[in-house]
Amino acid sequence: MIIFELACGQGHRFEGWFASADDFARQSDDEMVRCPVCDDGGVIRVPSAKVRAGSASAASAKSSNAVTPVAPAQPVIAGLPTELVAKLREIVRNTENVGARFPEEARKIHYDEAPARAIRGQASKEESEALAEEGIDVTTLPDFLLRDQH
Repeated sequence: MIIFELACGQGHRFEGWFASADDFARQSDDEMVRCPVCDDGGVIRVPSAKVRAGSASAASAKSSNAVTPVAPAQPVIAGLPTELVAKLREIVRNTENVGARFPEEARKIHYDEAPARAIRGQASKEESEALAEEGIDVTTLPDFLLRDQH
């Protein structure tokens, strides 16, 4: 069994286990190797820092480790897996930014004075506590979710 470090065209990195390098090549050519995050079929091998055990000569190891360069994967943020960060950012993108009107809009939605929808915006600690006392669920989003990724 061989474990290859793989990446898709979107930069998601993951491991794949194969019977041999030829088995990986065959599955890759048939687009059977797909990214588990975005289902991209354009998967390539990337350099790996893993140590290869066995009796292979240095020349053999060099030829079997040939890889195609890939853009670096997204950096790990706050110790969270990149897939989770990407999903959280997608959720945030699907919210309406109401800015400083957040407490007012949250109350309107809670009391059925405005259409129910996912919103985000700014609120002071005191405003957030007041909303919570009224039974309105709010949470603070970490800054890395709000930064523009383009």
